[in-house]
Amino acid sequence: MDQVVINDTTLRDGEQAAGVAFNLDEKIAIAKFLDAIGVPEIEIGIAAMGEAEQQAIAKIVDLGLQADLLGWNRAVISDIQASIACGLKRVHISIPVSAIQIGAKFHGQWQFVLQKLKDSLSFALDQGLFVSVGGEDSSRADDQFLLDVVSSAQEWGASRFRFCDTVGILDPFTTYDKVKKLVTSLSIPVEMHTHNDFGLATANALAGIQAGALSVNTTVNGLGERAGNAALEEVVMALKHISKIDLSIDTRRLLEISQLVATASGYGLPPWKAIVGENTFAHESGIHAHGVLQNPHTYEPFAPEEIGRERRLVVGKHSGRHLLSNLLQQHGIILNSEETQSVLNAVRQESMQKKRSLTTQELLSLVNTN
Repeated sequence: MDQVVINDTTLRDGEQAAGVAFNLDEKIAIAKFLDAIGVPEIEIGIAAMGEAEQQAIAKIVDLGLQADLLGWNRAVISDIQASIACGLKRVHISIPVSAIQIGAKFHGQWQFVLQKLKDSLSFALDQGLFVSVGGEDSSRADDQFLLDVVSSAQEWGASRFRFCDTVGILDPFTTYDKVKKLVTSLSIPVEMHTHNDFGLATANALAGIQAGALSVNTTVNGLGERAGNAALEEVVMALKHISKIDLSIDTRRLLEISQLVATASGYGLPPWKAIVGENTFAHESGIHAHGVLQNPHTYEPFAPEEIGRERRLVVGKHSGRHLLSNLLQQHGIILNSEETQSVLNAVRQESMQKKRSLTTQELLSLVNTN
């Protein structure tokens, strides 16, 4: 498990989120930032989309990044030719593998799907490309049929198989079982691609890694189709602290890249977003704040500096005297017990009226009037 590789797809599946469209400068900035923090592989787009996408892919290829760059393709030779024209040396070929997907897209002709895969895979290999094969809707595919497809892809020369929970319907236990069967039957690595429709994308990605998958797709902030994908920051930090796998990614800059992608996508984050949300190291509750003042580990799973944040102690409806006294002492204000309680009562009342925590200036104003 110490060989796990992050393959970030913010620039491909992330941008497929409804309402998101990165411009060229934003694509380049995101690619450079991912590379700078140590992400080893980046899926940078779909050349078959047309001239604008091809220009962006070619520009990123020309940057000379350390990361391996991958282009997404259908099992169509013209798609792969478009990727090659952009300068890509690594391609991903996606085919549907569930009955519902094959029925909708190829009228149930599964043999035709396999032939298209074989033809496109052979073409890519003849051009000297690294080829990853992805099973769209792997989570709803018949287990034996999926294994037959992947075994064929392996036999035909694929270097990796992407297990896709395309509509996010798996739980971690089922994910583990399904991926374990593939891992034990194959000699090529399995890659996890999970969606967050039931809020389980990160959990399922981790379950797949526990089962032996050696690669995982992520997107910054969990951006992606519908409810999004497994979030880069969540997967990296969970592997580091829960699974004890350090991927040598500079986690101190996760907040920076989160903010970059949030701005480029036009969508901010809820303050309670895991790892990078504004409230992840903010403490208001009296019990929690008192504990953190004594020892940060009481209510923090890791230090805020690990992701480029600072701890924040804020006063509001749920604050207690220990927190209030600590904050006031930072401004040279020392109150007796009765005065502290009076200010605390005012803080709670003001916070309820404003329906938020108070700023430092608002707190100091309350001290002056109580």
